[in-house]
Amino acid sequence: PMATRQRESSITSCSSASSCDADDEGVRGTCEDASLCKRFAVSIGYWHDPYIQHFVRLSKERKAPEINRGYFARVHGVSQLTKAFLRKTECHCQIINLGAGMDTTFWRLKDEDLLPSKYFEVDFPMIVTRKLHSIKLPTLLIAECVLVYMTPEQSASLLKWAANSFEAAMFINYEQVNMGDRFGQIMIENLRRRQCDLAGVETCKSLESQKERLLSNGWETASAVDMMELYNRLPRAEVSRIESLEFLDEMELLEQLMRHYCLCWATKGGNELGLKEITY
Repeated sequence: PMATRQRESSITSCSSASSCDADDEGVRGTCEDASLCKRFAVSIGYWHDPYIQHFVRLSKERKAPEINRGYFARVHGVSQLTKAFLRKTECHCQIINLGAGMDTTFWRLKDEDLLPSKYFEVDFPMIVTRKLHSIKLPTLLIAECVLVYMTPEQSASLLKWAANSFEAAMFINYEQVNMGDRFGQIMIENLRRRQCDLAGVETCKSLESQKERLLSNGWETASAVDMMELYNRLPRAEVSRIESLEFLDEMELLEQLMRHYCLCWATKGGNELGLKEITY
């Protein structure tokens, strides 16, 4: 997982926005410098890293021996201490890599079966985005009752970012639907009484509006079913089992509730994997 680095300038005020940007640009440049140096050192055998080639181009400029040896000592030292911590904790820990840049520690630890319980990378949005674009793994994004708390503009931005960031991806969204009728209005009023506003309820008008949001923000396919339809598709043996657990005499209430929630899924790319064929 990757987050966004908050520079010191966001805590202590800068004299101007342009000077903040200039400072950030200089710091971002050090990521490029360090990455190129590591890539070159790996290319001539200082240490083994089969992953860095996917994130960093090989520079035509030969790096000085003192630079290569300095990076070797840096990588080896940090790696040894990291592994020592992981072994002491038996990997029941988390790692937060601040200013991670194009670092490949996550994958190298995975190769040695030394992944911690959680691994976080933190850096500037521009660097995080570049790294995400370099990761070619198919990506699944899941949002359960998340988008409805964003404004339509905010959720559209998130969906567009996700569609643009991954070559092969699927987005699963579970949230409200058919919110324009009386039952939907009661749901909204009940939540407002609890000081919980559904900022994105406008997009929850229908299954069509749910699909349209996905398709208009970069996703190539979009499907949606309300939860009653999904419930009716569940394996009959499982339905019989759960319905025998407790008596329900108000089937109409269940149906009303289920008709006001939906499961949507969208795909982008991954044609060779058959992502477009996924259905419930």
